Amino acid sequence: MGSTYTLRLSRELLDKLHYVASYDGRSANMEIVQLIKEHVAEFEAKHGKIND
Repeated sequence: MGSTYTLRLSRELLDKLHYVASYDGRSANMEIVQLIKEHVAEFEAKHGKIND
């Protein structure tokens, strides 16, 4: 099970996130998760694997 994290966004950015997420067929939450996964993968490719 995941952890809870509160993220504060401007209304404009949140609306745009919902638009992009809908375009990708995801909820806003899953869009954020996907973006974080991609960012972590890029970081690890450049700097090495992060150990949990």
